[in-house]
Amino acid sequence: MTDPTLPTGPDREAIIAYLTITYPATDVVTIPGAWFFSLDPEKHWPNYATIVTTDEHDTGSPSNLSARPDVFRLNLGVDKATLQRYAGVDPEPDYTALDRVLPHPVYAAQHWISILSPAWATWNETVVPLIAIAHDRLAAQRARHGLG
Repeated sequence: MTDPTLPTGPDREAIIAYLTITYPATDVVTIPGAWFFSLDPEKHWPNYATIVTTDEHDTGSPSNLSARPDVFRLNLGVDKATLQRYAGVDPEPDYTALDRVLPHPVYAAQHWISILSPAWATWNETVVPLIAIAHDRLAAQRARHGLG
């Protein structure tokens, strides 16, 4: 397990605000412990980002979120090349590590990456561009299918 010291960075509410202000067409659906961000206000799916505060919907507890109430995981659906940049770094990633972009502990095969509680520097330098990739990927997919 990693250092329990929480990095100083954007909280869930700041990330939610960033997504909805930067991408005003974003549709947000919430359930207890999770926020889902899509571009489809009717089906609310697929998502380009999610934020979770629980491992409840994962196999096992890969991020150990239930034991760390202030920690959250931001998940982003990216393209294959972006996933490979992060998935190939560590053959056995520590999914409890804070402030590190990693392949998603469950959905990496679907090109999802994740980060637990990013620090401001990581947010500004790495996560914001990754959010743009995730959003733009889904927007392009929708445009190809005549959906938006």
